[in-house]
Amino acid sequence: MNNYYISTFKIRMNKFYGTGVAMVTPFQADGQVDYDALAKLINYLIDGGLEYLVSLGTTGESATLSSEERKKVWAFTAKTVNGRVGLVAGIGGNNTFEVVEQIKQFDTKGYDAILSASPNYNKPTQEGIYQHYKAIAENSPLPVILYNVPSRTGSNVSAETTVRLARDFKNIIGIKEASGNFDQINQIMRDKPESFLVISGDDPVTLPMIALGGVGVISVTGNALPRQTSDMVRLCLAGDFKAAQKTHSQLIDFTRLMFVEGSPAGVKTAVKQLGICGDTVRLPLVQVSEATATKIIQETKKFA
Repeated sequence: MNNYYISTFKIRMNKFYGTGVAMVTPFQADGQVDYDALAKLINYLIDGGLEYLVSLGTTGESATLSSEERKKVWAFTAKTVNGRVGLVAGIGGNNTFEVVEQIKQFDTKGYDAILSASPNYNKPTQEGIYQHYKAIAENSPLPVILYNVPSRTGSNVSAETTVRLARDFKNIIGIKEASGNFDQINQIMRDKPESFLVISGDDPVTLPMIALGGVGVISVTGNALPRQTSDMVRLCLAGDFKAAQKTHSQLIDFTRLMFVEGSPAGVKTAVKQLGICGDTVRLPLVQVSEATATKIIQETKKFA
């Protein structure tokens, strides 16, 4: 059996092999959730060939949605997806008790896992991070994917803590690793249990992370370019890095523009250009500058 069929088989057998997209939350001009646009986005992404969606991760501006809004978005998303692809809910925060209560009250219907970012602002020790995720794992009815994003949280989940959690809790099935620290990534890859999934949390480094043993990406740019992103990831998983590198190179400028003035403002500009939803974000986020928007629009047109 060749590498292409092996990778395709892995994707079929595990919903988290391949491409996941951390979906933006579309808002109307007045800031209310735009459910028509959300349905359009979901269908666009599924048609783009990805393996799973993440609802209300960081890219979904979950921090600025109320508890009731989050419940409605999760329920609407599950109903719209209707089992066509895998589905993950982003549930995190820096109050462990509150996160655990959210998870206990979460309606799991239609969902396959929970993605939970390491606590922000508090800057806990590694033992504090371990105990935080221990509490989540012991109370979650769904598998848990860790999320390490030091640029947002202000603290890093070390390789030792990641591996410790992976070994101690069978329902902690993987990590979205966005540290950008390849020394750390190497250590996780070497020491983790075989079944533990390492997922790229940074679009620009997805290709080298898969080369090291990663199983895919949870992408931001995939909101706009799901087909290009998922095709590149499948080529990587099939071991055809030469072909994957071509697409990777084509995406470099686009990907850089998605983050030059912060996420998700950049990718919302792109999806607006594609006619999927508006580019409204909630404060304290603001839309990208006119100069950056012009560049994003020009780059997006290359893929339309």
